[in-house]
Amino acid sequence: MTTRQKLLKAFYPLLMAVNKLISPGKWIQFNKKNAKPIIPFYTLSAETITGSIIDFKELKGKKIVIVNTASDCGFTGQYAQLESLYKQYRNSLVVIAFPSNDFQNQETADDSAIGEFCRINYGISFTVIKKSRVVKGAGQHPVFAWLGDAAQNGWNNQQPVWNFSKYLVNEEGILTHYFAPGISPLDKDVIEAISKNAG
Repeated sequence: MTTRQKLLKAFYPLLMAVNKLISPGKWIQFNKKNAKPIIPFYTLSAETITGSIIDFKELKGKKIVIVNTASDCGFTGQYAQLESLYKQYRNSLVVIAFPSNDFQNQETADDSAIGEFCRINYGISFTVIKKSRVVKGAGQHPVFAWLGDAAQNGWNNQQPVWNFSKYLVNEEGILTHYFAPGISPLDKDVIEAISKNAG
């Protein structure tokens, strides 16, 4: 862990506390009408940092948190909270991280270094995807193209605004929530959305 990363980790609790105070409200969007996807979620797939392919149809029956991540971000401390969330609900929840260098060069490492960083510093046991482009435009990963396009997911056009934007897909492949980076993975609204109807 670099000096910068150590400082960011140390100051993460303060960042979240300040964020909560200055936030004009909770940055949460949800699928009010239970809109179904136009393009099925289960047609998607992704390659992990170890080179294996995840076919999303194998995830049917579980809730899925998808989050774009970075190692040098003020919100990187959320890795620990995502791991805690995953361990708490691992029988009914899948967490998938998409490392990205889209926001101010905060993920410059290669896939091998990213995997080592996650394992050594945060004990990550959930799935980490190969470094990807998550913002709209040429080369955007198909998963994030689906998450941020109502013409595909049925209702949501919210693209990631920064690292650690979080999307929740339910057991039927329906996108149900978007949680902004300033929302902790252990926020009561996230927990409520995940635990609702959990088996």
